[in-house]
Amino acid sequence: MEFFRIIDKQVTEEIIQEEIHPKSLEKFTETMVFIEDHNANFKGLTLWGEFVISYDKIKGGVRFTLLDCPNGLSWTITTGYPPERNKIILHCTINRTQKPIEFIEEMNEFMDEWVGGINVTI
Repeated sequence: MEFFRIIDKQVTEEIIQEEIHPKSLEKFTETMVFIEDHNANFKGLTLWGEFVISYDKIKGGVRFTLLDCPNGLSWTITTGYPPERNKIILHCTINRTQKPIEFIEEMNEFMDEWVGGINVTI
């Protein structure tokens, strides 16, 4: 399943990469907390529990992945590419084609929380 949000802000890839990183999660979300570095990744607390999370600077912005999540949850925050080159794109995927409505509602809350944090912080 895929979830998208388009945030009407014009920023650069560099600003996204400077502002959004593991130790700044609490500036953007109320349900995520950085716990500690874990090798090349980090441990973090999320709405769904504690996970080992990867963080990568990618072309256009950043990517987070819950490495030990059974749903393969991953999200990117990017700019400069379609579908809206001059806005921020928040894109989240899981490795399932269907989930219960409660889970989909949680995913939408997760996405909306990130949108709110990005709008306030960047």
